[in-house]
Order: sequence, then C-alpha cells, then structure tokens
Amino acid sequence: MTWKAALARAPFGGAEGGLQINPSEYTPAELERITRRFTYALGDLIGPEYDIPGPDLNTDSQIMAWILDTYLSMLPPHERARSVHVVTGKPLEAGGIPGRSQAVGQGLGYLLEQWARDRRFGLYAATYTVQGFGKVGTGIAHFLGALGCKCLAVEDATGGIASPDGIETDDLTAWVAEHRGVKGYPKAKPVDHEEFLRTKADIFIPAAIENQVTAETAKWLNVRLVAEGANGPTSPEADEILEAQGIDVLPDILASAGGLIVSYFEWLQNKRSEYWDINDVNSKLQRTIVSAYERMRDTAHDLRCSWRTAAHIVALRRIEKVYKERGIFP
Repeated sequence: MTWKAALARAPFGGAEGGLQINPSEYTPAELERITRRFTYALGDLIGPEYDIPGPDLNTDSQIMAWILDTYLSMLPPHERARSVHVVTGKPLEAGGIPGRSQAVGQGLGYLLEQWARDRRFGLYAATYTVQGFGKVGTGIAHFLGALGCKCLAVEDATGGIASPDGIETDDLTAWVAEHRGVKGYPKAKPVDHEEFLRTKADIFIPAAIENQVTAETAKWLNVRLVAEGANGPTSPEADEILEAQGIDVLPDILASAGGLIVSYFEWLQNKRSEYWDINDVNSKLQRTIVSAYERMRDTAHDLRCSWRTAAHIVALRRIEKVYKERGIFP
C-alpha cells in the first residue's frame, strides 16, 4: 500500500489490516456489532488526518458507515461534522463519493486502454478471462463490455465457467447477486481451475486473492497480458516465467490503485465539504492513473527492466526524495 500510494502520488502512507473472520458466517446484526466493537477498540488509533480506513476484501460501504458512525459517536458534537473523512468508501448519503465501489475496475480499464494504445493492439475486439467476480471483476467486465470485448471464462470461489461464444457479463452479474457465485450459471459450461487458466485469450485479469499465478500455473497461461486487479496475485517465480514467455504484466501496485486514488478523492471531498459528481471522479481518476502508468512505462524503458520493477523504482524514488529533503531529526 505504501508503494501504491507513492506511485499514484496520493498523500497517504500504507498499511493493511482487518479482522480474521468469514463474513458469510455472521448475520448482518452480528457483523454490525463486530464492526462497531472493533472501531471502538481502535479508538484514537484512527482519525480524519491519519490512518484512514477504507474498504477491501469482504467489506462494503455499509461496514464503512458503521465505522464512521461509531467513531463520530465517540467525539464531542462540535467535532463530528469535520471528521467525516475518518473513513472512505462510505455510502453516498453518508459522505461517500460516486464511483468508489467501481474504482478499481474503472482504473484498470483506463490502464488497459493505454496499454493497448502503446502496443497498437485493438482492444475493441479483445478477449479476456477474469478470476474473481466481486466488485473488481464485475467493474472491469462492465468497462470492457462497453468496449465490445468478449469474456471467455470466469472463476470465483464457487468454481469456473467458460464459453467460446462469450459470456454476457451483465447477465452473469445478476446471477451472482442472486446465487452468490458463478457456479451453476446456465449459459456457460463448468470448468476446473486448470482449464480456466489454460483458456486462450488476450488478457487475463486476476481479481480475487493473492498467489494465484505461481511457478506451476504461470506455464498454463496463453495470453498477451496479465492485469493484476488483486493484490499480490503473482509469485516472484511466476513473474520470471511470464517475462520469459513475453507476457506483459500490469503490476498490482498500479493496476489495483483505482480504489486508493478514489478513496483519496473522497477524503479530499469531505475535507473541503464539497460534492464531486461521477464525471469529476472518473476524469481525475483517468488522469492520475494514466500518469502513474506513463512514469512506470518510461522508467522501464530507460532502465530496461520489467514493469513491476519499474513501478517499485518510481515509488521508492519518490519516498527516497522525501526522506533526503526532510532529513531525520534529531
């Protein structure tokens, strides 16, 4: 998260934390009590000007609203209105920003457009597969569907499906909302994990959990690009294999940065007591994430290194410069 923020030039630090539970095993009322008790226990460890929580795996705007309400209830009344930016990813009515739930997929879509432009590749007729069909997977599928791209296979925790004629992702989104997974979707055939990864396509989008592309599974991929919508989906050994096979990789600290960037926008919106509409959000997101892509791409070209290495170099150089300019006291 630190490197992601530095690469995107968002004025945040970075950390990951949460509760080690399976939300599907709890009722909404239980999840509310768990969330509120956790927030109360955090106390002054979070605040509107430091350590700002945001949504990630298995969390949503409702959980962010519970965190907000609990935190504000611990403040004097006159402090509450100016502390709404203590958390991002909130519902719109609670100070959220349009487009936050789709931000990772939207940002990844802008990156794919830029990648296709640089590679002189016709994205409008591209095929792709996506692993994970939650907020990120559905978001990028909606973006690519609007461009006319064809989804050939989808996999999530319930199983995998494929169709050589393409999967109607909006219809699949409705199915998943009702059945809580892609398993059993009647308009595509079921496939196992290996068959899913071996599906030939232009783009593979891992948007689920970490360590899905390993030294073993990387050899199965038959794609031009791996666009990492998840955090840490590719192992270092797999990176070497993908590079040897000539497969481009949009690294996670860039490809999944849309959520962080729009969280920053929401924080800024609340801090200024403003309201940004969806056009404001998307245009600023596009400029910010494409600029980060260009810095990574140009660094990779100048230093003749992979995009992942270049992305980390850009981030570390920025942090290094800050340390050198500010120094260390005493």
